[in-house]
Amino acid sequence: MPQDMSDKNWIEASASFAPAVLGAAAGVFLGDLMHRDTRRPVSLALAALGLCALAPTAVETVVDLVNGPRSRRGSRRTLRNIRDSGVSSDEFGDLEDEIGEQMFIG
Repeated sequence: MPQDMSDKNWIEASASFAPAVLGAAAGVFLGDLMHRDTRRPVSLALAALGLCALAPTAVETVVDLVNGPRSRRGSRRTLRNIRDSGVSSDEFGDLEDEIGEQMFIG
């Protein structure tokens, strides 16, 4: 793999990981400043927000597993799209009348 691609992947991974690390650091810092009865509802609310933020990624992953090209259903759909992408038989009506049986020889 070229050096540029590995550097780009590393930069993207660290950029997506940085907010989580900063959030954890802020949580540790603010956790000591808050009263125990206040900490629990705040932590549950933040956990719920985190799950809501992860929901689209989880749904996309499940949809890709069910309908993706590596699944049986996805490969059938791909084959059906390939077969249906050609010219339909309705478009051959006039040509079939002119040429007749010569059209299907071959």
